[in-house]
Amino acid sequence: MNDAVMERLKQAEPVFYPNPHYDPKQIRKQADPKVDDAARRLERFAPFLSLAFPETETYNGKIESPLVHVPHLAHRLRAMHPFAGTLWLKDDARLPVSGSIKARGGIYEVLLFAEQIALSQNKITTDSDYAVFQDPAMQAFLSNYEISVGSTGNLGLSIGIMGRALGFRVTVHMSADARQWKKDMLRSIGARVIEYKSDYEEAVRCGREEAERSAHTHFVDDENSEDLFLGYAVAGMRLKEQLLAENLTVDASHPLFVYLPCGVGGGPGGVAYGIQNAMGPHAHCLFVEPVQAPCMLLSILTQTHGKRSVKDIGLHGKTEADGLAVGRASTLVSQKMTPRLDALFTTDDASLYTHLRLLYETEGLFIEPSAASTFAGPSLVQTWGQYPAESLHGANHILWATGGGMVPEKEQRDFLAR
Repeated sequence: MNDAVMERLKQAEPVFYPNPHYDPKQIRKQADPKVDDAARRLERFAPFLSLAFPETETYNGKIESPLVHVPHLAHRLRAMHPFAGTLWLKDDARLPVSGSIKARGGIYEVLLFAEQIALSQNKITTDSDYAVFQDPAMQAFLSNYEISVGSTGNLGLSIGIMGRALGFRVTVHMSADARQWKKDMLRSIGARVIEYKSDYEEAVRCGREEAERSAHTHFVDDENSEDLFLGYAVAGMRLKEQLLAENLTVDASHPLFVYLPCGVGGGPGGVAYGIQNAMGPHAHCLFVEPVQAPCMLLSILTQTHGKRSVKDIGLHGKTEADGLAVGRASTLVSQKMTPRLDALFTTDDASLYTHLRLLYETEGLFIEPSAASTFAGPSLVQTWGQYPAESLHGANHILWATGGGMVPEKEQRDFLAR
């Protein structure tokens, strides 16, 4: 364990941590049958999604976001912290249905549960037209079942919106970090919201315990769900298609660097896993966390894989990046990503608002604070010195903007003013 890094974590200072466990030999360009199966399931649901959410028609019923070239943002960032290569934004804030990266894994797990129930009761076959999930009779059938989740906000939104659209009863256990507008929106669509004065871990624990008492309740376990992970991983093959459409290659002369905000880890872990399976070892993934909630960095630094909380090292876990306000990392993701992450770094809350406003001023795009945590990534990679300068000149950097598309206008104005 690196004592100097641990001391900086304890002091809530920004830190860059090259992962000593990174092993590119374990990263190969290869298909994963489970990810392929998840992609096919999402395709089966495309007819339903097109009907229930017309905004998905842009991607033929897929829940997908644009890859945006952001040269004006790059120019401003380089003036502060130079870096080589081309800068892109993966705009998951513009994902249909729920406006955040959680629309990938969270919605996938809800769709999977709906399919499993319908198949088990002979309501459909996998060859059926899944537009049937829009029928009142099917939704009345699904109303006998409940979806439950513990969340800081965005996962709860994705579960709630899709769950209610299918007819499920929905309960969202929300931690004290969750923003009020997210609770209000969930209640407005008929979801039951239970609020906690404590943190994310408490909300998840209570949600899990309540769900275990009902045979007809499915708990979406953000800490341990392989289904969530697989839903996120589909993003990798879709990003590969977008890169090809831009005539971008990923190889030794044109490495890809992807910077992902990390909370409990399911979203960034699944996306990173999918990207590397689709593009191989020249696709480099880095996680970023708030200085007060560096749970994944702590997990990998100590190799305790989710057994230690940031509170154990004197941090309170509170941050303006509400989606990243998590004290303990997912054991599943920590173990899977230990050999796959190039590095992890942390950022303070003040920079979130600086970068949020910078993106809005330069490119006219709004994202929420947690999604603005990645902007220092390219310059950190540049100064790290791990990669040859000539390859960095051909590099493509992707800032994964994880959310903000559903933030109310008043909240947006408040964020920009800060």
